[in-house]
Amino acid sequence: MKQLTKAEEEVMQQLWLLEKCNVATIIEQLPEPKPAYNTVSTIVRILESKGFVNHEKEGKGYLYFPLVKKSDYSNQSINKLVDGYFQGSFKSMVSFFMKKNDMSLTELESILQDIKKPAEPEE
Repeated sequence: MKQLTKAEEEVMQQLWLLEKCNVATIIEQLPEPKPAYNTVSTIVRILESKGFVNHEKEGKGYLYFPLVKKSDYSNQSINKLVDGYFQGSFKSMVSFFMKKNDMSLTELESILQDIKKPAEPEE
């Protein structure tokens, strides 16, 4: 799976949230200052060429929808982070974030309890 630029990821976040929408709706959801319509339209076409998005015709325009699940992209991104910065060790990554964020044992125990909960089915 290809890596997304920051701008592409921002657009994908909206598509994952909205599930199916046109370019104008994506722009409405983006923070100020709003990018130009042509900019977002170009990003959506790039996402299509990368295999992340597809479209269907609606009237004179198009509705865009994600082809890649957010959870799949998140998993791939985390694995790339772990491989690139922590030599493939999730233990090293957790240790790093605990130290950098001054996490308490109580917080870590809470995280472990969340991990032990049964996973919710993905849509």
